[in-house]
Amino acid sequence: MTAVEYRPGETKIGFVGLGLMGEPMARNLVSAGFDVTVHNRSREAVDRLATAGAKPAGSPAAAAAEADVVIVMLPDAPDVRTVVLSEDGIASTLREGGLLIDMSTISAGVTRELADTLAEQGVRMLDAPVSGGQQGAVDAALSIMVGGEESVFERARPIFAALGTRVTLIGGNGSGQVAKACNQVIVAGTIQAVAEALALARHSGVAPDRVREALLGGLAGSKILEVHGRRMLDGAFEPGFKTRLHDKDLGIALEAASEAGVPLPTTALVRQFFNALIASGDGDADHAALALVVERLAGAGGGRRTP
Repeated sequence: MTAVEYRPGETKIGFVGLGLMGEPMARNLVSAGFDVTVHNRSREAVDRLATAGAKPAGSPAAAAAEADVVIVMLPDAPDVRTVVLSEDGIASTLREGGLLIDMSTISAGVTRELADTLAEQGVRMLDAPVSGGQQGAVDAALSIMVGGEESVFERARPIFAALGTRVTLIGGNGSGQVAKACNQVIVAGTIQAVAEALALARHSGVAPDRVREALLGGLAGSKILEVHGRRMLDGAFEPGFKTRLHDKDLGIALEAASEAGVPLPTTALVRQFFNALIASGDGDADHAALALVVERLAGAGGGRRTP
């Protein structure tokens, strides 16, 4: 007998982690018709979602107690470990046959350890990190990279459909996190390239906004040139994705590269630019703020800092 899908109106979801990404994602699940119970370390987001139809929970364990599926969206591996495995964590109440979907960005190694631990109590796990930033989360237009068993992935498709437009099963547990590390390598390198190109235009006496407009129509055109290039021109670095989190992600990528024996020299260099940005007090700025480091090095009077 084939296991049924986790469908709206039939599936209870616990959601833990209501930050810039998690809150709109949980809201989209409510809008899609899922029965959603939410928990967050701070209360404001829980209250907002309760107004939208979600049920509040006082702990990760409480969010998981009645759930068929629990989703976590947290900053880093230690947060995920604590929320899942602590005394009042998800694993203490998620019943046998349940599913944990970790949509955080953490290392593939930690993901596999968690999957093995949960399997011992009859709980399945999918790692499903996302790309698309806060706006993608709001618009339910995320790209979702999934690692885990194919049969479990197929059951979870209706959940992913409420959150994203491109959902890809990469392979077994941990492979979604490897794909996300690859994504972050490309994004970081491209943001750095766009920052350098616009700085070159500006310091050559050419209007960078017109250069950007011209490049969007050619081979250099990209979503990053479109969106982050605009942020750079406007000096608008309110976070869609925070610099310090991208720095953390590059650390994951470089660790994975070391283990695999793969050189990532450009990534290592770009991470130093992120480190410089964090050291200057801009760690909570959008990762497009890499442009500030380039401008400071170009002697632009310190660049424009975020408020």
